[in-house]
Amino acid sequence: MIDTILKKALDGERISGEEALELFSTNDMLLLGNAASRIARRKRNNRVVTYIVDRNINYTNICVTDCDFCAFYRKEKDDDAYVLPFEKIGEKIEETLALGGRQILLQGGHNVNLRIEYFEDLFQKIKEKYGIHLHALSPPEIVHISQVSKLSLADTIKRLQAAGLDSIPGGGAEILVDEVRNKIGPKKCSTDEWLEVMAIAHSMGIPTTATMMFGHVETLEDRVEHLLRIREQQDKTGGFTAFIPWPWQPGNTKLSRDLKGKTSVTGLDYLKTLAICRIVLDNFDNLQSSWVTQGPKIGQVALYYGANDMGSTMLEENVVRAAGTVFCLDENDIRRLITDGGFTPQKRNMRYQFV
Repeated sequence: MIDTILKKALDGERISGEEALELFSTNDMLLLGNAASRIARRKRNNRVVTYIVDRNINYTNICVTDCDFCAFYRKEKDDDAYVLPFEKIGEKIEETLALGGRQILLQGGHNVNLRIEYFEDLFQKIKEKYGIHLHALSPPEIVHISQVSKLSLADTIKRLQAAGLDSIPGGGAEILVDEVRNKIGPKKCSTDEWLEVMAIAHSMGIPTTATMMFGHVETLEDRVEHLLRIREQQDKTGGFTAFIPWPWQPGNTKLSRDLKGKTSVTGLDYLKTLAICRIVLDNFDNLQSSWVTQGPKIGQVALYYGANDMGSTMLEENVVRAAGTVFCLDENDIRRLITDGGFTPQKRNMRYQFV
């Protein structure tokens, strides 16, 4: 059965949700990895593995969504709550530019005091002073901004684009099944709202990525449902440049305490899920390795399980770090991992164009 499904995928046929679920039952990791890797090599230049030099800047950690899986957010009254002043954001951008970065990933909490005008002002200042690519604001943030600003989603995205928004990261997807979302982050946007933000952005020519955070309360059926919703959206609008599946980091979170210390995803579970993502998402060219959560060695092995991109140098990362997971790689480290894995490293931009 597994052989038949993999042959179907390798022949270029789309596999069903039931077939995707069946793949999770296999213990033949080498077979699964081989199929995923062959599909990945066909999608992009055969032995080229890409990466990007950028920095993740969290403009605020103040958030009202209280997601049980998150260790990063703070309440406004907390001693370590913050909204970064423009000068501090500017310093971080200057450090990024000095290291060869041409993009920043700008994300933060759902802060009720920050309306559309704040972001318009911030984006315009960043563009005027630095001209750097703005990969900013996940769909839940955009839904939140539209709500506190009393604007439609389309008007919100249009105004953000006019102010300098270049692309949208795929964060906040978690699992695109409302039953799961209601358990781990009930105040966050719904599955349909997440997908609607992406559909509107794609219609305006704004490219985006998509993610999946797995390994918490979801079932394997939920993981597959997530992939099918993403695949369906890509069929309709075609604006996703990459997919990034990453395991939930349980450290310092309420959800981990509620689950009584549920262990984080194993390397094998991560690699199996990554390979199945590559097989299911036939309309995605790029899948990213999650070395930030899994560490450099598993991140490198992921290149043989369907990943063709090593993601970002992550000059700064605070959300995963807050959960106690700390892996750091600079550009030379990433290039060496790619080369030692038997591939050719290639720096890229957000649209996966070589630079």
